[in-house]
Amino acid sequence: MTTRRLTVGAGWSMVAIALLHTLVFLPHPYWGEWLTGGLHGGAATAESYSTFWALPGGFVAPLLLLGLLVVRMGRRGERAPAYMGWVVGGWVVGCVLLIGPSGFLTGLVPAGLLIAADVSARRGASRREGPVPARH
Repeated sequence: MTTRRLTVGAGWSMVAIALLHTLVFLPHPYWGEWLTGGLHGGAATAESYSTFWALPGGFVAPLLLLGLLVVRMGRRGERAPAYMGWVVGGWVVGCVLLIGPSGFLTGLVPAGLLIAADVSARRGASRREGPVPARH
């Protein structure tokens, strides 16, 4: 796969994860409480706060934006820095260690694609440069 396709694939997989996370957590009873001010009024339950941090206050919006940014970069022929893949992968592994196997494992897909895009770009660059000439 080309660096461009790997990068675009990583971005779309982040967008998909954000949207799927939203769909899974969307149907719950706390929306009414949140929309009527229950969170900042101090009357919310611990479950309500937890669910808030799992959905609208969590990683969904930043992950969606990051995914769209990565798609844009890929379409322009750019790639995200390798550290982005390593950080996403580390975050996923850390969360899985804390919570156990869960939907977090899907985050290994964009992490792996971002790292693979970097490796692909480096290999392509070294092929274009060719062998280093010997000095006399």
